[in-house]
Amino acid sequence: MKTWQIIFLLFLVAGSIYVITRNTPYKSNSGKVFGTYYNIIYQSNDDLHETIKAAMMRVDNSLSTFNKQSTITAINNCEDITPDSTFVKVFTLAQEISAQTGGAFDITVAPLVNAWGFGFKKGLPADSLTIDSLRRFVGYTTLDYRDGRIVKQHPQTMLDCSAIAKGYGCDEVARALEAKGVKNFMVEIGGEIVAKGKNDKGKDWAIGINKPVDDATGQGKTLQEIIHISNRAMATSGNYRNFRYIDGKKVAHTINPHTGYPVTHSLLSATVIAGDCATADALATAFMVMGLEASLAHCKQHDIDALFIYSTDDGTLQTKETEQFGKYRLTCKF
Repeated sequence: MKTWQIIFLLFLVAGSIYVITRNTPYKSNSGKVFGTYYNIIYQSNDDLHETIKAAMMRVDNSLSTFNKQSTITAINNCEDITPDSTFVKVFTLAQEISAQTGGAFDITVAPLVNAWGFGFKKGLPADSLTIDSLRRFVGYTTLDYRDGRIVKQHPQTMLDCSAIAKGYGCDEVARALEAKGVKNFMVEIGGEIVAKGKNDKGKDWAIGINKPVDDATGQGKTLQEIIHISNRAMATSGNYRNFRYIDGKKVAHTINPHTGYPVTHSLLSATVIAGDCATADALATAFMVMGLEASLAHCKQHDIDALFIYSTDDGTLQTKETEQFGKYRLTCKF
């Protein structure tokens, strides 16, 4: 075969692949999981909803504190079990991020979260005596994974992976789609996102970042920014949806593991873009504990892309972002 014939054949094959790929439809699946909603868009000839649900159930069966049969429930109940691989992966990552953030992210915060009424079980009243007593059982250095077991220093220590599980769930769905040969998709679970390839317009995925306005229902969404990402993950943490009133005072759901009390600083939301969603999810939570200036310093030290929305003394919303975050922004802004 002559050279020109080989080149022509290669062009023909490449063109055929392009046409087939371009004509492959985008599908959408949605539903409820982890106490929130998911929306998955992907390019495939097949409906992969069952594959998607199976991936999410693996995470639920490992990390959901509301699942009475889950691995984390058994560990919280001090049962002698061998943790599954999902739990070990998430636990290991959580410990790494806890060390990196000086304990601002800490999955052992569960007793305190419960006490303030944001957890998976009714806790003791959140008075100063209760908080002081519970803090003894909180701290990522008080437990370890050794010889196939989670070893606690205190039986009262309990784990809550809600600040990393949704992100990991997005990662797990993304891996399941990739295993099916899907190259273009967007996975969103409760606002945490993994985006790969291109959307149905052949462009990067456009993702909205909500304005942090008090809205416990989650229905009144007003966008602060629109960014575009591909082959990246994004997570946002904020106190503008999950809050409650105690004695007439608004109390945020983000609990500082060091003090035992809800955070009270001016930072309203933190959005992190990373290579995987579990890391982005955990870091966004850590930043809500650390506050604006400490978070910006941490991002600079560790080369993390993030956007922060905070309130000034007069209640005006302002934003600060890391040096490279602007590369994700679209020209339009709300």
